[in-house]
Amino acid sequence: MIKKVDHIGIAVKSLEQTLPFYTNVLKLTLLAIEEVDTQKVKVAFLQAGQTKLELLEPTSEESPIAKFIEKRGEGIHHVALGVESIEERIIEMNEKGIRMIDEQPRLGAGGAHIAFMHPKSTSGVLYELCEKKGMKG
Repeated sequence: MIKKVDHIGIAVKSLEQTLPFYTNVLKLTLLAIEEVDTQKVKVAFLQAGQTKLELLEPTSEESPIAKFIEKRGEGIHHVALGVESIEERIIEMNEKGIRMIDEQPRLGAGGAHIAFMHPKSTSGVLYELCEKKGMKG
């Protein structure tokens, strides 16, 4: 079911201020930066060994990331689990009593199909199911 930890999402107030820590201090490779208008975020992807870090900067006060930062401050937002057949995984989670935020996959950053599990069903951790159809990694 779970292939790997695909990425760890980290909420930040500013990519411009935060990226130098990851690229200059930690020496991680910046893979790409993109805006995901539907989520009202700007995302930076960094390679960290076999896993990626996804820095999430809100582009609007209505962004879920802006609300997260306002409530909890900057920091780890979610853990994304790489899966195959995301539609089947959503059904499986429902059958196992896991409440899903997304009952249908939606398009996320990097062209991935994503669906979030509600943290009330997962001991307080926001998990994302992430399927990268037709993509390596």
